[in-house]
Parts: sequence; structure tokens; C-alpha cells
Amino acid sequence: MRIPAAVILAALLPVSIAGAQEQQAAATVVDTDENDVGTVTFNSTASGMVHIMVEMTDLPSGPHGFHIHETGECDAADAFESAGGHYAGDREHGVHSEDGPHPGDLPNVHVGEDGVLRVEFFTDRVSLEEGGDNPLMDEDGSAVVLHAEADDYSSQPSGEAGDRIACGVIE
Repeated sequence: MRIPAAVILAALLPVSIAGAQEQQAAATVVDTDENDVGTVTFNSTASGMVHIMVEMTDLPSGPHGFHIHETGECDAADAFESAGGHYAGDREHGVHSEDGPHPGDLPNVHVGEDGVLRVEFFTDRVSLEEGGDNPLMDEDGSAVVLHAEADDYSSQPSGEAGDRIACGVIE
């Protein structure tokens, strides 16, 4: 008995779709006093973009640099220097750099007078997949960092965004 190729392909299609599950990661963000100030979630999408959702509270109002850093460690005792530099890949910092931006460069975020931050981003410069371009879940992990000042989008290597005031390990 011969089974037509179309029947075999139709039978395999649901398996292929089920195998292409979306990837997800999250970071619980703490401030320099180690208080939980919110979460950042990362979801892969069918288009290949990563959808980033940020929800934080109890923050100083105004503009702040917000970046993905190269190491998945957030030690408040060293002012979050343990998170390393920006997730840079082989690029320079900032959208105003001809050789930029870093994969970890994100737009500035703006915290309201109430100390609340809610924002969403899409990026195709990082990946949640093993073996993908600029994977967030590599051997030493990655972290998100909120800075005290706004990023100027051009100064090397980190946009003059000031102190690191909150950090979360992406898991």
C-alpha cells in the first residue's frame, strides 16, 4: 500500500508547528537595596523578533538608560558591576554610531512621577534560542540594567547613562 506524499506531509504538519514553540525568559529586577522593583519578560515571536515587556515600580522619575548586559549576575554589593558591560556583540554603542547599536542597546525609558515604569520593546538583535544570533541564555547568561541617567545614544562604551540603579538576571 502506497501512501501519497501529501498525506504524509499533512500528518507531519501539526508536529512541525508544535515543535516551533515560543521561547520565554524573565528577570526579577532588584534595586541597590535588594528590594524587588519589578519584572522584565522576553518572548520570542513567530516573526523572529523578541518582545520585551517591562513592569517596574518604586523608581526615581525621569528618563533612564535601559540595557541588556553581558553577564547574568546582579550583585548589589558591587553596584551591579557584576553584570559586566552592555551586550555588545561586534558593534559599537548607540544608534548614533555608524557601527552601532549594540545588541543590548534599548531606547531610554521614562518613569512617571508615581515611580512606575511600563514599556514594551521589540528587537531582532538578540535571541532566546540556543545557537541563535546573540543568545541571551549563553554560558554566562545576561542581565537587564536600569541606569540613573538617560543614555545619550552615542558616547562609548555605554552612553553616559550613569550609575546602575536596578538589575535583573534573565532566566
